[in-house]
Amino acid sequence: MAIYTVHQPPFGSGAAAAEPYRFVFVRDGFSWWAFLFTPLWMLWHRLWLVLVLYVLLSASLEAGLRALGGPIFTLVLVGLLISLLVGLEASTLRRFKLARRHWRNIGVVTGDGPEEAERRFFDAWIRQTPPRRPAPPSAPAAVSGGPAGPVGPAPAPFGVIGSFPEPGAPR
Repeated sequence: MAIYTVHQPPFGSGAAAAEPYRFVFVRDGFSWWAFLFTPLWMLWHRLWLVLVLYVLLSASLEAGLRALGGPIFTLVLVGLLISLLVGLEASTLRRFKLARRHWRNIGVVTGDGPEEAERRFFDAWIRQTPPRRPAPPSAPAAVSGGPAGPVGPAPAPFGVIGSFPEPGAPR
């Protein structure tokens, strides 16, 4: 099962509520696409700052190794190690970009795929939003005997999403 972080875009001008269709789910873990096609992956995800740093680092390491007379094997090995690092940190790089653009990390969810993770997140998100109550009557009705509201403790807010139990739930 994969772990995804959920990111909410900043409220635009005139937006009064969250726009769930714009939420971004970032999968945690190794990215084969980022490892195999590092610069293209960065372009695809619009990681411009990361791409510039990657090109500068790669060019400076290549120039340094050529100046020292390093074999071509060393150049290839260093390139593979940089790509491996990008593959390992791909999700962190995407989260970094979203945080710089003021997106909020609003949760973590697990799922076998992105569709299941989205379904689980939005199921929990809908349960967490309080139901709309009808407007109170203009004149209070006289109630004789009995409590005025529900009996018992208020339900705890839903704070865990995924395969973990709800807080305070019986085990």
